[in-house]
Amino acid sequence: MTHAPSDRFDPSTATIAIVTFNRSGLLARLLTSITTMDPKPGHIVIVDNASTDDTTDVVESFREGLEPARLVYRRMETNTGGSGGFSEGMKVAYELGSEWIWLMDDDVEVIPDGLAKMGKWAPRFKSIQGRRYDYDGSAFYWQYRVAERMGIPIPFAPAEFDESGFKPMNSGCFEGMFIHRDIVQQIGLPDPRFFIYWDDQMYGWLASRKTQSVIVDEFVLRRTREIKQWDMGIRHMNASSNAYRYYIMRNRAYIKKYYRALEVYNPIAFGLGTTLTFGKELIRLLFVERTVRGTSNLVRGLRDGRRISKDGSWRPMPPLEPHIV
Repeated sequence: MTHAPSDRFDPSTATIAIVTFNRSGLLARLLTSITTMDPKPGHIVIVDNASTDDTTDVVESFREGLEPARLVYRRMETNTGGSGGFSEGMKVAYELGSEWIWLMDDDVEVIPDGLAKMGKWAPRFKSIQGRRYDYDGSAFYWQYRVAERMGIPIPFAPAEFDESGFKPMNSGCFEGMFIHRDIVQQIGLPDPRFFIYWDDQMYGWLASRKTQSVIVDEFVLRRTREIKQWDMGIRHMNASSNAYRYYIMRNRAYIKKYYRALEVYNPIAFGLGTTLTFGKELIRLLFVERTVRGTSNLVRGLRDGRRISKDGSWRPMPPLEPHIV
């Protein structure tokens, strides 16, 4: 069948796509929350990034409990990072004919009526982000807008909602992105070359160039993993890792490539964004992790990014062929 626009949301046309890696306990908690959902989606796709724990057994133990949703389990041969996992999850969901694809990591749980809350907005928008509770039950703040020319999140975009119940966004987060297949078809799959970090921001930005993207005042997810934070009063800064420090700088090169391809690249503004990103990560090291060790990963990321910038064969992710089921 082909997918025509509708003023009604059919939960059976939605797919939840989950990426997991060696966190079977968190995955089990997420799957348990899905068993209590009302309504449930038509499909649940789990992409396992070559876990070495008991993830496979955990997934199989939930197969019957998730019905009537159909469970599709894809185990990758190697760890492709969150970027590769979400790219594969999106691909599987798209090929299943899903009209809506709801992406999430394994360290959240779904509010029982979360899909109904997202579906309420589906007739109006095609790229939607819901809200999340943090580990402690507080509202999790996510930077939903980017300063386009600098390629960095705007940290102090207003957190409050007006009576409309939504705010325009030009970014994205794979911890809860709810996106229509029409937009996926136009912008292609998430780019696995990012491995981790900046991939969802870039994907959300690409989506916002095709449709009105919004964050809505609906709490639909809850984080289940506590992360060390620095309380800045009006905002928090989370702890990171050496891998994240490397990729946050290296992947600036991929953002630059997309900006060049779409003719929005401004070298001065983007260079300032890179400098601010480097400085922010130094602050994170000093005030969240109380160390300066890890700075070398930032430098290494910049160095490897320069090689990517010089790659003349690089191309953006291509649009997808319309898929008829």
